[in-house]
Amino acid sequence: MFVGKTLSLILGGARSGKSAHAQKLARERGGDDVLFVATAQALDGEMAARIESHRRERPAAWRVLEAPHHVGEVIPHVQPAAVVLVDCLTLLVSNVVLGLPESANAQEAEAAALAEVEALIAAYHNGTASWIVISNEVGLGLVPPYPVGRTYRDALGRANQRLAAKADQVLFMVAGIPMKVK
Repeated sequence: MFVGKTLSLILGGARSGKSAHAQKLARERGGDDVLFVATAQALDGEMAARIESHRRERPAAWRVLEAPHHVGEVIPHVQPAAVVLVDCLTLLVSNVVLGLPESANAQEAEAAALAEVEALIAAYHNGTASWIVISNEVGLGLVPPYPVGRTYRDALGRANQRLAAKADQVLFMVAGIPMKVK
């Protein structure tokens, strides 16, 4: 159990229980005083349905900030909360990588992803809230067969490493069960 301000990173695969566990921790740490930061964009019907499902699963009293980019720069300008829950770094990095010019190389993609993470870390340190950040661990699967997929996987892996290094707590979710990493 953590007392005071903490930075927690929850990693895992798709449908591993990351969001449910993060929401449980947010309720325990902040009750209704939670700022839920949604990074997903409803670019198609299937993603819109996923977003709506996530909306139904979280408490109605929580404030929601939809921020697909520059999350660390936006959060300091909203009303403070006891807990900030960022769902998720996976889509934030995807938004960043896919928003780069087609001519961008892997190093530029990684630099852009790490800049987002550094801004998140700075916002956490400059605020008073505990933070919970969700991210997928995509490095355990197959190597993507196309360059942008490999670039994304590598950029997210580096972003996860950077955030994990700064986090007070890192959990890895497997089949709905949290495993303590740090």
